[in-house]
Amino acid sequence: MDFKGSDTVPGPRAEDQLPHTAQAAVKIVVVGGFGVGKTTMVGSVSEIKPLTTEETMTQAGIGVDDNYGSASKTATTVAMDFGRIRITDQLVLYLFGTPGQERFWFLWNGLFEGALGAVVLVDTRRLEVSFDVMGRLEERGVPFVVAVNSFPDGPRYPVADLRSALDLSEQIPIVECDVRRRASSRDVLMTLMRFLHSLAMTGSRA
Repeated sequence: MDFKGSDTVPGPRAEDQLPHTAQAAVKIVVVGGFGVGKTTMVGSVSEIKPLTTEETMTQAGIGVDDNYGSASKTATTVAMDFGRIRITDQLVLYLFGTPGQERFWFLWNGLFEGALGAVVLVDTRRLEVSFDVMGRLEERGVPFVVAVNSFPDGPRYPVADLRSALDLSEQIPIVECDVRRRASSRDVLMTLMRFLHSLAMTGSRA
């Protein structure tokens, strides 16, 4: 390989570099079924250009991946999405989006290690894809909040009905959001932070 004309390998952009004042970091994961908006959420709220592992969907996924409600989707996450948010000068939040297709769920084990909590994104057009996702979180003891992503053609239900349909305890927050909007995605993360704080203060588990 010819490196003529270049004495150094390009480093990260200045705006992507970790602040030198950072002293601590927390890890949050965004989970959900295929096509619920995980990559979009990470991208909308991250202060750095997010790392994505999207690949073009091919004929191989036909009959394997359930893309109901996402027929126009042409790419899918095959490993993870990654973003970063500076909470304070000393505290940084790392955001990881998981792959939605069940055949890639074996990657979740590493992504969940050390996670403080999770956001479960839900599409009301196909609530059933959320059951296994939440079950895996409960098995791992990872506290989570549920964020209902607003799709234009998605039915809207009262929170009480959603809680019943998803079999969630009264303790777990449910919020509506539009993951395309930075402020909306930020509010979801703030809901999770408040929930985690309340759990820590009471010494309870979700």
